[in-house]
Amino acid sequence: MTQAAHGSERPLTVARGSSLYVAAVVGPGLLFIPFVAVQVAGPAAIVAWAALLILSVPLVISFAALGLRFPSASGVSAYVRVALGSTAAAAVGACFLAEVVLGGAAVVLIGGDYVAALTGGTREVVVPIAVISMYVMVIAANYAGLRTSTGTQVVLSSLTVSLLMIAVVGIVPERLHRHWLPFAPHGWWAVGAAANLLVWLFFGWETMAQLASEFRQPRDLRRSVAFSFATVTCIYIAMAIATIVEPSGRGSSAPLADLVAVAFGRAGRDVSIALAVGLTVGTMNVATAAAARLAASLSEHGHIPTWFAAGDGRRDIPRRPLFAIALTTLMLMLANAVSLLPTGALVRATAACLVSVYVLTLTAAVRLLESHLRRAALLSLALVVVVAAFSSFYLLVPVSAALIGIALHRGANSRQDGAIVARGSAPRC
Repeated sequence: MTQAAHGSERPLTVARGSSLYVAAVVGPGLLFIPFVAVQVAGPAAIVAWAALLILSVPLVISFAALGLRFPSASGVSAYVRVALGSTAAAAVGACFLAEVVLGGAAVVLIGGDYVAALTGGTREVVVPIAVISMYVMVIAANYAGLRTSTGTQVVLSSLTVSLLMIAVVGIVPERLHRHWLPFAPHGWWAVGAAANLLVWLFFGWETMAQLASEFRQPRDLRRSVAFSFATVTCIYIAMAIATIVEPSGRGSSAPLADLVAVAFGRAGRDVSIALAVGLTVGTMNVATAAAARLAASLSEHGHIPTWFAAGDGRRDIPRRPLFAIALTTLMLMLANAVSLLPTGALVRATAACLVSVYVLTLTAAVRLLESHLRRAALLSLALVVVVAAFSSFYLLVPVSAALIGIALHRGANSRQDGAIVARGSAPRC
């Protein structure tokens, strides 16, 4: 248990805990995903929003319970390792790393579109320059150990959401009756496809498990969970309705900015773009650092080759996994630049990895929790599996990542066992 949990350091308050949870869930995906969901399912996308909000109830209960009963700052891989073993932990770690790399490329590309919208330059010129500049900035900051603080993330997320909500309040009332018919123009299967995309916006509740031990008392955690869930619900319901009744953002390279412009004009559009770029860079900064540390941790536990953790005295942000992640992400962005890998495909592949991580983590929760908490985890697992089914062939991405992770894990263990045998059979002087 952490020191903060004992009160020797500043523990999380209800207000700060709620803010961190909301910022963890409401991220750069809000800049793009809701508008794609409406394009996929039409007004029926609101059914997908509602289903995912219902799914989130047992989900947040399960993660909060994991955090209280098995406090760990190591993330979801720690629960999977305890409940399902090291092989499953290697698989979930590989899926998580795949999600960070694929999602990182998608988020930065979306941020590049927002920069192009702000500058008014030619997209073919501005986007590559913006993408490379933002990502190099993220890698350089992590290399130097200059990570965005959680406080900065909370501020950026809060400002973006506040501007959006004010705009929605100004837009929705007089348009509430518009554009609801035909309700499901692409059929009901499209609702499942939209839910599979929107799941990106619901990834982040697992931070409840990581931060649970930082509250002074369990009741403070429960209050933070309740308040953050209510806040996210209000934001997402408002966003779901706004993207249906106001179609101005659909098909745009900066859809959220165009939605805000309906209420605030060009000035509001420019402010929202600036906030969007800041949120993109800040989120990537934190996510890249977390992924590098996860890769080093997986290496230390023998899940991937020891090269990723060896030879680096800097324990804060390991450089070898940082550069490996950077190189892979840049290759994905290059593939996008030459039209081999559309941004939409990156988004779908990322969503499939997110769902796979949740499937493995909730399977672990079913093993670790008891009584009604186990039933909540089991319900969450069943619902997440249903959402996963709509990933279609994109499920091959996390499956491939998991198989690679398992193969690396077994290879690392074999080399370690071989080294032990070699040392044991060495002649004694």
